[in-house]
Amino acid sequence: MKFILGRKLNMTQIYDASGAAIPVTAVAVRGNVVTQVRTKENDGYEAVQVGEGSRNPDRINKPMKGHFKDLGNFASIKEFRPFDSSAISTLKVGDRINLDQFKAGDTVMVSATSKGKGFQGVVKRHGFKGGPRSHGQKHSEREPGSIGGGLRTRVPVGTRMAGRMGSDRVTVKNLKVAHVDQEENVMYVSGAIPGRRGTLVEIVSQ
Repeated sequence: MKFILGRKLNMTQIYDASGAAIPVTAVAVRGNVVTQVRTKENDGYEAVQVGEGSRNPDRINKPMKGHFKDLGNFASIKEFRPFDSSAISTLKVGDRINLDQFKAGDTVMVSATSKGKGFQGVVKRHGFKGGPRSHGQKHSEREPGSIGGGLRTRVPVGTRMAGRMGSDRVTVKNLKVAHVDQEENVMYVSGAIPGRRGTLVEIVSQ
């Protein structure tokens, strides 16, 4: 199992050997360092905690500084739960996770926080078609319509309505690594991945 943390840059396109254009998302990979290895004996589960990037040390609280020790001032930390124990046994605190473990053609799973869209109506949030434009209707283009059942005095649980949209954790599977730029520390993943520019991205091999 291979895993790494990165930051979404932008979408672009690259060309394969036959000259075909491939839409890709560029992901910048900064320093990934193992900050903790969790075991069943000590923590009840197996996982690898990874720190990514760097930030102003004045913005890191004392408990986290004590946890990081001299490993660095990380901007974000995430835990990965490997599929097998062998992936954990080879790692220890302070090890660096590099981009060279991935190569073009690898199948990966990408997780990130999607773009926040604020409070949205039912047409954008759920794909409703809106109300009719005839038979006396005037201002019902984007209304949700009736929400009652006729036989009850409450709104059924789970009724799709307007509300907050986006800012959810989204996982996209079966994406392909199109290209790995070792000099610039950038990975190009085919297709679109969740989030805005600068979003923390978790990439795990499948």
